Amino acid sequence: MHGQRDIFFATTQANFGARRRTFGANRFAALYNQFLLPETQRERFDVVLVKPRNPLNIGAAARAMANFGFSHLSVVAPFAPTWREARSAVDSQGVLVNAVESATLGEAVAGATLVVGTGSLQYRKPEQPVVVLPELAPLVNQELARGGRVALVFGPEKHGLTRDDLSWCHLLVEIPTDPGQPSMNLGQAVAVCLYELAARVDSAEGTSGPEPAESGRLELLAGVVEEAMEAAGYSPRAMQAANRRDLRLLLRRLTLSAHDTRRILGIFRRILWRLRH
Repeated sequence: MHGQRDIFFATTQANFGARRRTFGANRFAALYNQFLLPETQRERFDVVLVKPRNPLNIGAAARAMANFGFSHLSVVAPFAPTWREARSAVDSQGVLVNAVESATLGEAVAGATLVVGTGSLQYRKPEQPVVVLPELAPLVNQELARGGRVALVFGPEKHGLTRDDLSWCHLLVEIPTDPGQPSMNLGQAVAVCLYELAARVDSAEGTSGPEPAESGRLELLAGVVEEAMEAAGYSPRAMQAANRRDLRLLLRRLTLSAHDTRRILGIFRRILWRLRH
C-alpha cells in the first residue's frame, strides 16, 4: 500500500514538474524579445563611434547592438587598426565585419536625418536641444514615422564628443548618472541607449509628414551658403571654420524638409552665380 502511494506521489510530482516547465517555457517564449523593434525599423538606425581608442570597447558596443537586433555600425577614424578583431564582440563578429569605417563624422552620418549626440554636460555647454535618455523615444518615433534615419553618435572614451562633433547633431541626449561618476564605459552607454529605444520606440509602421532632409544634403547647403557669404565679403577668411560650424547648427535647428532644402539650395546657388558674375 505504501509502495503504491509513493509511486502515485512520485508520478504526480513528475507530471506537475513537467507542466510547470512547459508553462515556464511558454511564458518565457511569449516574453522573449517582445520589446525588439521590427527589422524594417532597426535597419534605419546607425550606431556611430567617433575615434574610439580601445578595440575591446568597440567589440562591447557591437555585442550590445547584436543583443537588441541592431546591425549598422560606423566607426570614425579608429585608433587601433585591428579593431575588427575585438574579442569582446562575443557572438557579434558579423556586426564588426560589416561595420563601415569613415574618415570623418560628416561622412558617417551623411544619410541620417536625425543625428543624436550622446554625452555628459559636466564639461560642455550645449548649443543644441538637450533631452534626457527616457525622453528620446518620442522624438525617434516622429522621425521614423516620416521615413527618416537615425544616427546615435558616441564620442571617444577619454573626452567624449568635441564641440565640432556636436555641430553635426540635431540634439544631445544625456544619460542620467550619478554626479560622482558621470561618464560611462562606451559599451555600457551603447547598451543603455539601445535598450531604451528597443523598449520605448513605437513599433507601429507608417509614414507621416514631409520627407526629412539628410545630413549630407544639409552639409551641401551649408557649403553653398558659405561660398555666398565669402563672395559677398561677409566675414574674414579666418572666420570660415566658425561660420561653417554655426551654419551646421542653424540648419539642423530649422528641421528642414528635403523639399525645403532643395529649394533653399537653388536660391543660394542663384545668389552665388549673381555675386560672381
